[in-house]
Amino acid sequence: MARTVRLGVLLSGGGRTLENILKHIDDGLLPAEVVVVIASRSKVRGIEIAQAADLPTHLIRRKELDSTEAYSDAISKVLDERKVDLVCLAGFLSYWIVPDRYLGRVMNIHPALLPSFGGEGMYGRHVHEAVLSRGCRVSGCTVHFVNNTYDDGPIILQRTVPAYAEDGPDDLAARIFQEECVAYPEAIRLFAEGRLRIDGRTVHIDDPKYKRP
Repeated sequence: MARTVRLGVLLSGGGRTLENILKHIDDGLLPAEVVVVIASRSKVRGIEIAQAADLPTHLIRRKELDSTEAYSDAISKVLDERKVDLVCLAGFLSYWIVPDRYLGRVMNIHPALLPSFGGEGMYGRHVHEAVLSRGCRVSGCTVHFVNNTYDDGPIILQRTVPAYAEDGPDDLAARIFQEECVAYPEAIRLFAEGRLRIDGRTVHIDDPKYKRP
């Protein structure tokens, strides 16, 4: 039986991923609770969503601290205080140095099929523009564990969508976001149920759904 996982959500924008996670929790589909939200920007909708849900919410801005190390320490301190089991990056655009104690306990979702179209500067619309300009026929999303290199951590789940020559970036983004709404909660569920095991760069999933027939 899955334990109730204590989630910390880090965001920088509209909060759609937070909204999706909260909906899965409220619908009884996800054995988790969001115990803290950390935003890197003020006046974003993600903060409004967190506050409307009565979630402890912190604004930690990089420009208010002397260094990336100090900024990262401030984030880690809040996560430690809230006894977070799993950190979910939800459109978080600042660089957080993940401490060793959190390795294997931080997830991110990327709007492309890693390892393609990842790395520093590849986020949001930039990703979809790059995919379409390359003429790709498929794209999708990737949930992965986070290390201290952009989009480099072990892949947990991927879901695909078609990419059409007639697509604009917004068309592709909308199609991919529908799959993100499925993939991220599923990865959190697998973590909560203790079904994920990292072996080097590979994540093994102890679930018949992900086994070879």
